[in-house]
Amino acid sequence: MPPAVIEHLILVSLLALMTVTAGAIALTRSLFAAAMLFGIFSLLSAAVFVVLDAVDVAFTEAAVGAGISTILMLATLARTNARQRAGPRLRPGPLALAAGLVLLLAWASSDRPRFAAPEAPANLHVAPRYLQEGPRETGVPNVVTAVLASYRGYDTLGEVTVIFTAGIGVLALLGLGGGARRD
Repeated sequence: MPPAVIEHLILVSLLALMTVTAGAIALTRSLFAAAMLFGIFSLLSAAVFVVLDAVDVAFTEAAVGAGISTILMLATLARTNARQRAGPRLRPGPLALAAGLVLLLAWASSDRPRFAAPEAPANLHVAPRYLQEGPRETGVPNVVTAVLASYRGYDTLGEVTVIFTAGIGVLALLGLGGGARRD
């Protein structure tokens, strides 16, 4: 089988597993199981990004989605009840607020340049050089990875440091010591 077909089959399989995992998350009443399933979903998502040659995005998804988020959910469960209570009733206020925010975001993004427009500011300055010279200068075939790991390596290191520091801060707010509280 050609490598492209194998890659396509792997991608379809991962997306099918993500769909099954999302369905399991929606159906479970155990919050612990939901937290674990969210971690699995994030790892599957990271694997999809690897197949799509976006290793930098996969790394972030694995670290934040499967790592820190799962730890935070488990730490929260250690301090609360591990079972979901009776289903909440639908309240129109928060639903209207969310719908209003969606409309506001749609309106705010209506004046942006159309997708891949050559006259867009992002396409006029540095992007042409990254696209033309990036693979040759860095030796990395994926332009996004080349930009984040080579051209903007210090920025990426700073972003990872901020994410790590935020995770440590949240863990400190949750409290590393003390006994767990159960409802």
